[in-house]
Amino acid sequence: MELAGKGALITGGGTGVGRATALALAARGCGVVVTYSRSQDEAEATVADIRQLGVAAEAVHSDAAVDAQCRDAVARTVEVLGRLDVLINNAATTKFIAHDQLDAVDEETWDRIFAVNVRGPFQCVRAARSDLERHGGEVVNISSIAGIAANGSSIPYAASKAALNNMTMSLARALAPKVRVNAVAPGLIDGRWVRRGVGDRYDDLKQRFEQATPLGRVCTPEDVAGAVLALITGPDMVTGQVLVCDGGYLLR
Repeated sequence: MELAGKGALITGGGTGVGRATALALAARGCGVVVTYSRSQDEAEATVADIRQLGVAAEAVHSDAAVDAQCRDAVARTVEVLGRLDVLINNAATTKFIAHDQLDAVDEETWDRIFAVNVRGPFQCVRAARSDLERHGGEVVNISSIAGIAANGSSIPYAASKAALNNMTMSLARALAPKVRVNAVAPGLIDGRWVRRGVGDRYDDLKQRFEQATPLGRVCTPEDVAGAVLALITGPDMVTGQVLVCDGGYLLR
């Protein structure tokens, strides 16, 4: 896809991978709407940076777990940008719970993680389908190698990303031939999300991942954004795929 003049919606687009992807799309002439649930200041700062690149942008409050808010975000995107060609399902949540601490995982944790990480992308795709089909659109889901290797911040998180990988294939079939649906599965991403989750253990965790990774470093948000753009702007025959972006970590 040629991105100049197109419109994109990125859930959770104000920080981290969402922000990096928004700026990468905007740099190629694509207007961007970013949603946020809590990070309003960061989302508005991202929008200001996007506008500096000469394209339209807006920040919209939206909880991906709420269907009506997903539909509102899509409608607002079309209103602001005039069209919707690209949907990046990036919004996600987790709790950091050691995998052997089964009793620490309650129903609320399961429900919230799956509501945001699995039901949310489905709801956004459903809301955006007609607009995406109108122009031959693209969907990219931001997954995780946790969904492949069953590791990561918690068992519910890993299970949610495995479900997202599976759903990516289902949606690719359901929306073909007009819309391509793919996913990117990063490894550990250097950023505040993991830093907040593990606290003082972050530096040790990062070092262990670097040592176990053939390319010798962990992902940055810009690495993941690059993988997203590769799927969007690359061959139009790629759909239903999960592109791993982990520096070779899964090769261990």
